[in-house]
Amino acid sequence: MGDERLVAVNGVELCAETFGEPDAPPVLLIGNSMLSWPDALCERLAGTPRHVIRYDLRDTGRSTTVDPDAPDYTLRDLVADAAGLLDALGLPSAHVAGFGVGGWIAQLLALDHPGRVTALTLIATRPNAPGPVDPDLPEHDAELMRSLMSAPKPDWSDRASVLAAMVERARRLAGPAGFDEAAARDLAGRIFDRTVVPAGVDAAKAHRSNQLGTVFAALDCGPRWRERLGGIGVPTVVVHGEDDPFFPVGNGEALAREIPGAELVRLPGTGQELPPRDWDAVVTVLARA
Repeated sequence: MGDERLVAVNGVELCAETFGEPDAPPVLLIGNSMLSWPDALCERLAGTPRHVIRYDLRDTGRSTTVDPDAPDYTLRDLVADAAGLLDALGLPSAHVAGFGVGGWIAQLLALDHPGRVTALTLIATRPNAPGPVDPDLPEHDAELMRSLMSAPKPDWSDRASVLAAMVERARRLAGPAGFDEAAARDLAGRIFDRTVVPAGVDAAKAHRSNQLGTVFAALDCGPRWRERLGGIGVPTVVVHGEDDPFFPVGNGEALAREIPGAELVRLPGTGQELPPRDWDAVVTVLARA
């Protein structure tokens, strides 16, 4: 396993974990929490060799948590946190990879702090933030959303209830190439067990946000940045599951089309997930630059 620590950044503490030798080329992995990036994937990437960093965003995992339903920060603050984390670790720049909502932070880091990003990898994400999608981009799959909205709500403060609900959610988000129920249950359990619930914070809110990333629905994510994607000047690879029902592959196609020189890597049979069958492709991309 890696080296986990709390790092002071922009007036908060972020829980970060590093893998590999510190003098190897750095790769910063951004997701909702550090567990968005599987342990074994991080270890494999570190062996290429790379200095791998993953971390919990604010209101997630062991990072500073205040109120996930009413964040007193913006999406741009999360972007500044990523740059600040590099500063705190003594890293002038890194290959930056974003998965899902982490892809928004990664895009904006490349746009607003271009000197900090040597290469960019965007996995299972899209070029605009929560809310109405642009007319030329595919929406969330309608059947998926009906099933998610009609699913029984778990008791978010009860571990067993949360794990059962998250396994079913992961099953719906997975592609047709295969679903590992045991792995999904283990991941949900680890996220639950790492969730910090400070005094005065409702436990159900904290667990719901950690599992679903609901803080992003409450964040001020403006202004738009899609129209600026042509300003990204670093080597970029967009990795997207061909069967992603949450951010359908048309979103990845748009990113690859609008970022100069970007390459699109399609993952057949993959949904909104990072399953082991795709790790060779992902590590190959992340170890390029």
